[in-house]
Amino acid sequence: MDKLRAALLGATGMVGQRFVKLLTGHRMFELTVLAASPRSAGKRYREAAHWCVEGDVPEEVADLRVVRVGLEEVRREDEVDVVFSAIPSELAREIEPEFARAGIPVISDASAFRMEEDVPILIGEVNPDHLKLVKLQARRGWRSFIVTSPNCTTNELMIALKPLMDRFGIRRVIVSTMQALSGAGWTGVPSMAIADNVIPYIRNEEEKVEREALKILGRFDGSRIVPAELEISASCHRVNVLEGHLEAVFVELSRGADVEEVKEAMRKFRGRPQELGLPTAPENPIIVREEEDRPQPRLDRYAGGGMSIVVGRVRRDKVLENGVKFLVLGHNTIRGAAGNAILNAELAVSEGYI
Repeated sequence: MDKLRAALLGATGMVGQRFVKLLTGHRMFELTVLAASPRSAGKRYREAAHWCVEGDVPEEVADLRVVRVGLEEVRREDEVDVVFSAIPSELAREIEPEFARAGIPVISDASAFRMEEDVPILIGEVNPDHLKLVKLQARRGWRSFIVTSPNCTTNELMIALKPLMDRFGIRRVIVSTMQALSGAGWTGVPSMAIADNVIPYIRNEEEKVEREALKILGRFDGSRIVPAELEISASCHRVNVLEGHLEAVFVELSRGADVEEVKEAMRKFRGRPQELGLPTAPENPIIVREEEDRPQPRLDRYAGGGMSIVVGRVRRDKVLENGVKFLVLGHNTIRGAAGNAILNAELAVSEGYI
């Protein structure tokens, strides 16, 4: 198939740079338009982006002229087939519908539309059937649609919970997170605030995890998402790690299961992206480690090219009924952001939505 022409909104930010790196040489998509803030517009990408991910700015896009974020600006540069969005939520609320109304699908990493009833929060391995929800967006007068990714913290947690929910059922989840600095962006956490420190609060993060989880694990009944019937409580914290969110998870299952059954369910878990052999899909969405001191961000965040989550220290919990507990690690700007969005776009293409 011919590659689809793609625009990237928010191309100069940390997540935008991840998009650029992952989309370079992609077999389905070609980045033809890079859009960012007015201060970057008119510059070559290599000049506009303060590059802060591994390696150098890819030569394929280094000399592309950055345009301002907006439908007309993007269209003047190229008639694109799909838009990837890594812009702030407030701007996404205004800009993303412009593209959807114009018939250009938007694959968004922003939170603006996540909790809208007709917009899926999509993780390819967890709730691929929720993609059907986009058909309802025609009621808005849109000729195309918006698909969102979850919060980066929610993403890895949902992948870990999905096989347990399918096999054993889940009543209650308690999660305590240790979140990397890159989740707040290049200038998000001052060095003097995080050095020799843990910040025990991330604005709106706990609420996002608790809300999004029920929608993602919910059931699509043909007209809406019926929220999952489980309780979830989150406590979120920023730690002095560059990339890779680590989460301590406590799960009350609906029926009893021994530790080996839980590990087996996770190890055998595969989803629609693996069935389709999508380019960004990891062979093993969940990797279970047996070492007593794994997973660790420095050692495990790039598992599966950063698209696998890594689970370790799976053991019984003596407080919760039918309880198990474990650690889960995911790369927050790959699996938790750009990589998940690209996988969503691949799924939408393969299932005939784009």
